[in-house]
Amino acid sequence: MEAKMDWTRSIAGWQVAFRQDTAILECTHGGSGCSVRGELTFTSNASGDGPWTVSLPRDSVRNRLALCDARGTVRGYLQFSGKAGALTVRALHRPAQTYCGTLAFNGVVVLPGAFACRTDCPERSDVVQMASGPADSTLNDSLFAPETDTLLRLRAEHVSIHTDLIADSQQPISFHVAMQSRPESAGHAALTIEIEKDYYRSSYVPYYTPIDRSRCPSPPTGWMSWNVYFDQAGEKENLDEALIGAELLKPFGLAIWSIESWQAGSDTQPVRDFDHLSMQPHEGQFPHGMKWLAEEIKKLGFVPGIWTAPFGTGSSEWYEAHRGWFLHDAAGKPLSNWCGRFLLDPSQPAVRRYLEQMHRVMADDWGYEFFKIDGMANFAPHYSALYYELDEVRAAFARRCDNPFELCVQALRRGIGPDRVLLCCYGHYTGPEVAVGDAARLGGDIVSPGEPSNWHNVLSQASVTLRQLFVHNIVWYGDPDTLLVGDYHTLDVARITATVVALPGLVMFSGDKLRELAPDRMRLIQQALPVCDVHPLDLFPICEMKPIWDLKIRRSFGAWDVVSIFNWDDEERNRGFQFAELGLDDEREYVVYDFWNSRFLGYCSCEFCATVAPRSNLLLAIHLTAGRPQFLSTDRHITQGGTCLKQVVWDADTGALEGKSDFVANHPTRLTVLVPNGWRFVSVDAERAEVLSAEIDADGVLKLLMRSEESCEVAWTVHTAALV
Repeated sequence: MEAKMDWTRSIAGWQVAFRQDTAILECTHGGSGCSVRGELTFTSNASGDGPWTVSLPRDSVRNRLALCDARGTVRGYLQFSGKAGALTVRALHRPAQTYCGTLAFNGVVVLPGAFACRTDCPERSDVVQMASGPADSTLNDSLFAPETDTLLRLRAEHVSIHTDLIADSQQPISFHVAMQSRPESAGHAALTIEIEKDYYRSSYVPYYTPIDRSRCPSPPTGWMSWNVYFDQAGEKENLDEALIGAELLKPFGLAIWSIESWQAGSDTQPVRDFDHLSMQPHEGQFPHGMKWLAEEIKKLGFVPGIWTAPFGTGSSEWYEAHRGWFLHDAAGKPLSNWCGRFLLDPSQPAVRRYLEQMHRVMADDWGYEFFKIDGMANFAPHYSALYYELDEVRAAFARRCDNPFELCVQALRRGIGPDRVLLCCYGHYTGPEVAVGDAARLGGDIVSPGEPSNWHNVLSQASVTLRQLFVHNIVWYGDPDTLLVGDYHTLDVARITATVVALPGLVMFSGDKLRELAPDRMRLIQQALPVCDVHPLDLFPICEMKPIWDLKIRRSFGAWDVVSIFNWDDEERNRGFQFAELGLDDEREYVVYDFWNSRFLGYCSCEFCATVAPRSNLLLAIHLTAGRPQFLSTDRHITQGGTCLKQVVWDADTGALEGKSDFVANHPTRLTVLVPNGWRFVSVDAERAEVLSAEIDADGVLKLLMRSEESCEVAWTVHTAALV
């Protein structure tokens, strides 16, 4: 604390100090590294009352400051109290006196490694909010630091948080905070700052471990066969598809080629019949073996991935050879579930060593670097996580074992090694797999065996995404199952699925037969790659099917929102939002652009509403109106610049809008720029790219089609002139 502070207290883990001549309140929380410093004021609403001051105590009660009017009369108090990390400043009336006004704090908060977010779930809201970069929202009420699992919650009648960045970076340096409450209302008379250590660990994720970004810096992307080939894709089918993927998807960011249903006996359902444990591939479908296939995948430029479900087997031969490793009921009958007709006993160290060793062979000998390990599911007792908790199963253990599933997933991580990527299928944030996994399937399969994707599968994919979005990119990356955009869906429904997967920045695995896709369907997959770096702003589970998903993007050169308005119904609906519902300033004007239909929707303030066709969505880019030429959108990616736009600079002296964008070789890309009234378009030029066309309409919407012969960053300039 500063030596010149006039009043100091220690309250609920906070060191609190106040200086009367500047009205500066300073609070530090040693256990979290959080500091709060700013001006504490009270403004009276009474006319002619003059300025009020916050003063030092006038009596022997030392945990409060005095509120004095212009004459120096004590009209009330600011009472400081605290409990369990929460520090509260409450305005109190003095007996027989009443007053109206505003108690306010304006200052700076430092919480290392934090981002602004919302933790108080609204009673009713149609909006879920997400962010890419250090984006702000007027709905935010908290700061969260993932590395330390520390939350700072701010409570007042009105709270605003603005992120201050280190110059020329995306890294927050501090947060400007404004809090206001009214002492005339008992329910709004206080300002509270509350530190909550172990926010996720204590409330949601008991094995909380932040993402290891050194091993997996971004959500995995890839292709896998099961949702369209089911159990019939062998090495030939995988490599045939990989040839197409290498040409049409790898340049856009697809990285992994993952093999499913490769084990002996894996050509027909159910999964419990597969020979999961012998490590022998299906001879008919994988005649060259799994090591050879991994090498072929690498030759095409992909990371090889592999699926396993190692908690049991369908092979009676393997069971008989290792009978002592398996679970049996009291009568000696083998226990079974989805994972196998014969289930391993996880209580035995030898069993766990085998799980570790078989995955070490796949990683170190065969060369697989991505592992999708199945059978973990927490949602039903016929999968391992819940199965091991059943009384009759525990009674069958050879040894007492209180944490069998935890020991299994630890063995699996040791087996694949510290540098390979592990996707837990179906993992859950309440289980021990959080501590070892990089990603987790959010729900069950989005198709049934042998059936195409249906509308209820699309709804399920969206629903499980919302329920677990609050842990995505914090403890691991959420996997909504594959993105399926084939002609079993209308184009509108395919666009919904692409939005559900790509807008929140989830794990993006394609699952269609690529050679059968029409160009407009292939383009949807390309527009979902690479994955945008997105984190949740609503740090709580969402159990309703929200119709409005808002991604707030902030870069060093600007900020914008990408908003999807979903119509989940079978009938046309009018859908919309107040800009305040998006956490935007509803007193400002915005420009709105429709991504799917490539059309400018005009200037909007206060609210936006549109008619949305059944089973479809609008995908909008929303920018503050600049009053001069400004960037609107690009068709390269669903985030409309979130992954590919690297810079936009306006030169007021020359009327030049200068930008830099990532281009994919020989892939025409459209940039959309608004040239508003009072300006005219002059010309456009680009480095390392050819301008194929430049068309401007009556609304001043300029569409630039460009193509580069190489994948590179393209610098472009739109020249405009002000009309005299």
